[in-house]
Amino acid sequence: MLKHITLDQNHAFQASVIIPAFNEEAGIGPLLDKIISSGLNLKYEIIVVDDGSSDNTANIIAGYPVRLLKHGTNKGYGAALKTGIRKAKCDKVIMLDSDGQHDPGYVDTIYELLADSDMVIGERDSQSHQVGSRKGGKWVIRKTGEMLVDQKLPDYNSGMRGFQRDLILNLIHLMPNGFSFSTTSTLAFLKEGYSIATFPINVVERVGRSSNVKFVKDGTKTLLLLFRIIMLFNPLKVFFPASVFFTFIGLVWGVNGYFIFGRFPNSGTVLISLGMFMFFFGLLADQIAILNRKKG
Repeated sequence: MLKHITLDQNHAFQASVIIPAFNEEAGIGPLLDKIISSGLNLKYEIIVVDDGSSDNTANIIAGYPVRLLKHGTNKGYGAALKTGIRKAKCDKVIMLDSDGQHDPGYVDTIYELLADSDMVIGERDSQSHQVGSRKGGKWVIRKTGEMLVDQKLPDYNSGMRGFQRDLILNLIHLMPNGFSFSTTSTLAFLKEGYSIATFPINVVERVGRSSNVKFVKDGTKTLLLLFRIIMLFNPLKVFFPASVFFTFIGLVWGVNGYFIFGRFPNSGTVLISLGMFMFFFGLLADQIAILNRKKG
């Protein structure tokens, strides 16, 4: 069950800053100290979503002049962001991680860039802290995404980003509840033709416990989500090449069999039929995708 504590604010904020937190008692206090000392809470609506923490995270947050939303149970990084986005009062929303890796000072830059962009992503520079064991997998995911959307991807899973709230709300039913929220939102905005601005950021090592991201598990889910989003926004990107491939193989196999054995082999007919089936199935999936997107 969702519980929330609101603060009485008598002036308009420029944007809503959403900070998802799960068992971040070591890092959330220093982060909020930076936000308060810099005066960001006077310009922005600061929303911290406690995602069912079992430690002292919620109590620490409650001691600061920020808006606290609480999940009764742990629902996931993406679910916490979705709660914050839905509850935000401003027309621009900015995401900030609670582990101290992001400098809150970047919030101003994101807000400024959102004046002319639909999404803004803070791209981690070469000096940023990275877990070495994840670099190879992230490269595979990036290249897969670039192949699917036919363009170079920005830092697709950076947690430092901002959106026009109405646009992300229109796509929020497509977003996952886990750590793949960032990747999925990047790809969804690209496929919808929305403008994306980027700027360099430096990311430091997280404060407190080790990351919750389980690379094999979450990386596999991310790859599946990449294909899922393409199926949702452009199914023919998958089905048309597959149909051409099977039809071509069927024709080559069939013609070869005809000249060798004097008849068109059944296996060739099956492959051609499969190719035609995949083409028409792709057309049907494309129409279904259009209807699904309109649900947003």
